[in-house]
Amino acid sequence: MDLNIIWFILIAVLIIGYAILDGFDFGVGILHLFAKNENEKRIGINAIAPVWDGNEVWLLTAGGALFAAFPIVYASVFSGFYIAIMLLLVALIFRAVSMEFRGKVESESWRKTWDVAFGIGSTLPPVLFGVAIGNIIRGIPLNANHDFTGTFLSLLNPYAVLVGVLSLVLFTMHGAIYLTMKTEEEHKTRMINIIPTLWIAFVTIYFVVTLYSIFESKFLFDGILSNPIFWITFPVMIATIIFIPVFVKSGKFGRAFLCSSITIAAMVTLMAIGLFPNFVPSLNDNLAQSLTIYNASSSQRTLETMLYIALLGMPLVIGYTSFIYRIFKGKVVLNEDSY
Repeated sequence: MDLNIIWFILIAVLIIGYAILDGFDFGVGILHLFAKNENEKRIGINAIAPVWDGNEVWLLTAGGALFAAFPIVYASVFSGFYIAIMLLLVALIFRAVSMEFRGKVESESWRKTWDVAFGIGSTLPPVLFGVAIGNIIRGIPLNANHDFTGTFLSLLNPYAVLVGVLSLVLFTMHGAIYLTMKTEEEHKTRMINIIPTLWIAFVTIYFVVTLYSIFESKFLFDGILSNPIFWITFPVMIATIIFIPVFVKSGKFGRAFLCSSITIAAMVTLMAIGLFPNFVPSLNDNLAQSLTIYNASSSQRTLETMLYIALLGMPLVIGYTSFIYRIFKGKVVLNEDSY
């Protein structure tokens, strides 16, 4: 049993879970900036209010798992992306605070201020996550000691920024599909009408990013066609992308959301297949200084002990998530206790 591979897979699963669950939270927050009236804003906030904090458990768990299993990756990435991570934390804090604060004072200007904070706090994270992922799959500058040697501005290269835009559009579409299941009448109709535009933008940008990757990150495609997991994941992703607008048009919004979720999962899986066994490729020396699942991992004893803990903890996280979504399923109904 290769514990290094197991932990690589487990961290990928945690990232997938977070991207799917907090992804629609971000999408709802982004669409909040374009809500037509107070009722739409309240419905959007209350659509995610019961679940957003539980969704972020997946991010915390992924960060903890990365620290425990691959501490050198954790140190190099977090030190290199320090400013971006601080911006991310500020955005997440303002997103959470704005939901609580916007209704505390009977003032239109007060609500507008926190509405903007909620929108920006939901827009920045998907962009920052996308930029971070773009840099990782492109490779980051590392020296022989695996220290990050770039700057914050070097992270804002065209490729990474384009991946950030792709992430923004994908999560906005994901959030719009989620709102079709939580809203009614005019609000629901507006979401249905905006999804095809977002879908076209997503497909177009994803196609451009894929072509760009062939030239920018050739190593991602080395041997990928001989990987059986690729031949399972790629067709599934293409099928789910195609069926998103089909299910939306036919009014099968739950299936459309499932397709959107599978698309996100497949995209992360394909990224993991391309990276493996690298965790953080080096931009220099033909990947010679890359952080891999072997040279950046904890000891085998640590990986084994943490695996036992994960086998106990993961079912709790999955069970908690499933329970909360069952409790709060259905359309949003506003009452005196709503945000």
